[in-house]
Amino acid sequence: MDFVSLGIQVVLLIVGFILLIKGSDFFVDGSSNIASILKIPTLIVGLTIVAFGTSAPEAAVSITSSLAGSNALAVSNVIGSNLFNILLIIGLCALLNELEIEKKVLNTDLPFLLIITVIVSAFILFGWNISRIEGIILLVLIIIYIIYLIRSAGKSQESQNVEKPKMGLPRSVVYIIGGIAGIVIGADFVVNSASYIAMAFGMSETLVGLTIVAIGTSLPELVTSLTALRKGETELIIGNVIGSNIFNILFVLGASSAISPIVVNSNMLIDVVLMIAVTLLCYIFARTQDKYDKKEGFVLVALFIAYMAFAILRN
Repeated sequence: MDFVSLGIQVVLLIVGFILLIKGSDFFVDGSSNIASILKIPTLIVGLTIVAFGTSAPEAAVSITSSLAGSNALAVSNVIGSNLFNILLIIGLCALLNELEIEKKVLNTDLPFLLIITVIVSAFILFGWNISRIEGIILLVLIIIYIIYLIRSAGKSQESQNVEKPKMGLPRSVVYIIGGIAGIVIGADFVVNSASYIAMAFGMSETLVGLTIVAIGTSLPELVTSLTALRKGETELIIGNVIGSNIFNILFVLGASSAISPIVVNSNMLIDVVLMIAVTLLCYIFARTQDKYDKKEGFVLVALFIAYMAFAILRN
């Protein structure tokens, strides 16, 4: 074992976590401040800027793989990320503090997420691939969804009561860009360093991919959501998770398959079905009390632990 290289990777791992934490701080502050300046609901900011920004690692990994002609990773990346976002992020945040859910999320965003999850799962289950045409359909859907979000934001501007901005627009933009940079670079450091350390101690590459890398690319969503919870920006948490999952399905899979058709391995069947089941469970929990309470948070976290154990034992 090369102890010098191992020591360097440990340092990079620590630096990565620092970048993630500070980057998410800047990102949440800048995003919520822009919501105040432009009088845009915080939920909309969470569904767009925050969700798309924190999904940058998944997009980068999947699109780079597609350009290299090897994009089978895109499906497992998206499925793993979406399961992680719902089970651990919503679950953990709900365990720490009950999450109230706005009517717009209940009536529009969550049903839309469930519908597109079923659609992309049907592409996979009935064809064992996602073709270029299907990829283009997914990209068209995300364009329609973004247009809808922009229009709904415009309608709610006049009635929205917002806090007084704490900084100007230019500084807010710098905070967002700097925050995204810190989050993406930090996540990259954490994933690469943790993978190196794990494999140095004998973990297989497959196991590292299913655990450390899958969780690592979703660290931005987790850290940003926990930071938002600490700052009392609970709308950002729901918007972040739902928006990230929508972005993963429509943009990440859409762009990847539009570049190069994705052929899905048959052993992904269980994971695809689980993604539908978990998304449906997320919707059911939301509809029961218009919130995620601590009991539901416990169930989601327990399911995440069970899924990770299943993934490790299966491989």
